[in-house]
Amino acid sequence: MTDRLTAMLTGLNKAELRNLADAAGLSLGSRATKADLIEALSDHLRTDEPTDAPEPHGPPRCSQRTGGHPCGLPAADETDRCGLHGGFDVVDLARPVAGRLGFDTWPALIRQLALASYDTDPLGLDPVISDMFWRLLSFLYLDYFRVNVEGAHHIPESGPGVLVGNHAGAALPYDGAMLAMAVAHEAPVGRRVRLIGTEIFNMLPFVSHLYRKTGAAYASREDARWILGEGHLLGVFPEGVAGFQKSQDQAYKTQRFGRGGFVELAMHSGAPIIPVAIVGGEEVHPVLFTSKRLAQLVRLVFPEQRVEQMAVWLNPIPLPVKWHVRFLEPIDVGPARTTIDRLAVLEMAEHVREQIQAALDDMLEHRQGIF
Repeated sequence: MTDRLTAMLTGLNKAELRNLADAAGLSLGSRATKADLIEALSDHLRTDEPTDAPEPHGPPRCSQRTGGHPCGLPAADETDRCGLHGGFDVVDLARPVAGRLGFDTWPALIRQLALASYDTDPLGLDPVISDMFWRLLSFLYLDYFRVNVEGAHHIPESGPGVLVGNHAGAALPYDGAMLAMAVAHEAPVGRRVRLIGTEIFNMLPFVSHLYRKTGAAYASREDARWILGEGHLLGVFPEGVAGFQKSQDQAYKTQRFGRGGFVELAMHSGAPIIPVAIVGGEEVHPVLFTSKRLAQLVRLVFPEQRVEQMAVWLNPIPLPVKWHVRFLEPIDVGPARTTIDRLAVLEMAEHVREQIQAALDDMLEHRQGIF
């Protein structure tokens, strides 16, 4: 039985093993290798074998029915509903509504899309589509970029919080996705991070549709205040396009953090600010040079864009760079307030930038290699 169990686990990839470990409640950090996952799961399954015969009809299923059709998804712990139908707060918690992540769960998720038996939130988050993308992004997070995470215990287990990170990417905002995956996979309580994006994500018809469906939000005070007011986590990159499109010689040199809008949002809601230093994004698509003329052409097509220069990058396929994400100690901004001191806002924004820059310098100093 033991040999058969080990052989079965060995045949799974790392993402599938991590899904099993998460479902079993095993706390294994991002540094866990495939061998570590197999050993931990083998020990857990050997010591946790049921003494009685299994239930003849499998795990309990959601009791919700729509138009006479049963839901069919697994019920959440100690409830008779799945995450889609009230088994847990699917808008805030990063828990797969199908019980686990995997391509084999997609038929059941697509069925829920067809039944339309659940609601999206006011900003458009669709937990089914989000789960499907979560599976794809987990591959990048666990197996392709092999993200190493520090300080995940600083992420609030409940209530609002503003996660502030340095920005990079040149081609695609991988850092936003890896930040969201780090919180979902590594935090003591896996939660959704509602990322704020620039105008272009809401201008492209297909992209803007999926952008909202996966839980991200538009770069507006209304969206951001709703997120924090509802007690969710907000993810922001205050460098904006200037950080995203910077040249290679400026890699990991944080740009000015705008006018401190994220600090105002935190002060209005009383949410703590959690600085996040992210290493890896600058090398995924190495920048050859930046062009102001190319930025002018972009503004002709998208006049609302504020881009001043566009990066021309080397490779169409992202390089499998090893990432490192460090969550720093939360900054308490005090109780919620309506009157904000502009000077205090700018000072706080610069303080957060300096903390992130210091962490980046330390991480780069101890970095053993890009891959």
